[in-house]
Amino acid sequence: MDYQKVKQGFSLVLEGLGIDPNDPHFLETSERTARAWTNELCVGLIKENFTLTTFPLDSGDHPGMIVLQHIPVRSLCAHHLLPFTGEATVAYIPNEKLCGLSKLSRVVNFFARKPQVQEHLTSDVAVYLQEKLEPQGVGVIVKAKHMCMELRGVEHSGLMTTSSLLGTFLEVPVRSEFMALAHANHSSF
Repeated sequence: MDYQKVKQGFSLVLEGLGIDPNDPHFLETSERTARAWTNELCVGLIKENFTLTTFPLDSGDHPGMIVLQHIPVRSLCAHHLLPFTGEATVAYIPNEKLCGLSKLSRVVNFFARKPQVQEHLTSDVAVYLQEKLEPQGVGVIVKAKHMCMELRGVEHSGLMTTSSLLGTFLEVPVRSEFMALAHANHSSF
């Protein structure tokens, strides 16, 4: 990423909007915005900043589906560069490797941090986990609200749901179990 170009771009946006660059509230807006975009909002455009920790599955173990729910999703719509936020549910059925639990959340966060469409985010997470863990199958559901729909255009709220199923998750019994777990209304513990 080119921080200086991003900073210059935001300066041009402010100028194009007719905002006085000497207004005290906007004096450092281009710098702050460029830092936010290059250091936080779009870090998914650079090389992954984590290692997918895995553990061997003991030979006697035959675990079922492993599901992590309520993973925060914060991303940017590729069409209007406005945020979409929500949560993901990620599941897999291991073959020989177990994944560190927090890494499932890191994978979602990494792929979320770039401009994109929600459909690609959902697929990217599933494909990455299928390639790295080599499980029997992977299921990913992302539910999100899109500010590009709420702040402009129709100006309505709505919850978009996307899913990506690979391997055994394409089989009806596994798919049904995953969907039931993903959509279950869990009470607090």
